[in-house]
Amino acid sequence: MTRRRGFTLVEVMIAASITAFIGLVIAGSYMQIDRAAVLVRDQAQRASAARLAVTRLASELSMAFLSEHYDRARFRERPTLLKGEEETILFSTMAHVRRYQDAAESDQSMVEYTVERNPDGDGEALFRREKVRIDDEPDRGGRKDLVADQIEKLELRYWDATRKEWVRGWNTRSSERANELPQRVRIEVTVKVPGGKAQVFTTQAQIALTTPLDF
Repeated sequence: MTRRRGFTLVEVMIAASITAFIGLVIAGSYMQIDRAAVLVRDQAQRASAARLAVTRLASELSMAFLSEHYDRARFRERPTLLKGEEETILFSTMAHVRRYQDAAESDQSMVEYTVERNPDGDGEALFRREKVRIDDEPDRGGRKDLVADQIEKLELRYWDATRKEWVRGWNTRSSERANELPQRVRIEVTVKVPGGKAQVFTTQAQIALTTPLDF
């Protein structure tokens, strides 16, 4: 009669070690896949936010305007304006969308884009401030929202049709630009993407009305 032989302790320990090793390899692979998925998702979210911000800014700038129709007894200077520098821009636009049908608002508003330190995170972010009523304090008031995080740079350039060149600033409160908006504004946003190189999003806004409205 043949005697059945069982596993020795050494064989059991070797089998357990191999099983544990295979388990560690599989777990490590799943962790790497999970980290890669999170990285790709974060990259897509940041890129999408920056792309939408650039598109929105270009759309609102395309409807920028100046108007001679204002109460001169109340305002010392024209309340509509465009004051732009390399990393910030404040302008009056006809791009406002009312959230509620019966809201006491028009399609006109004052909009400002700035790059500032993100108080709720690391690095800098692109903020948008909108004031739905145009008054004599364009630099104050309104609602301010973060529209894109981890911004490395916002670069704005303004097309000077007279000189046929891009300039770094434009201010309709100055005597030189008082009655003229730039024909075009070039927008470039550089966003930091996790795990990769910075991504750059560029577009141009074509301003339809470059001279003050008088109606």
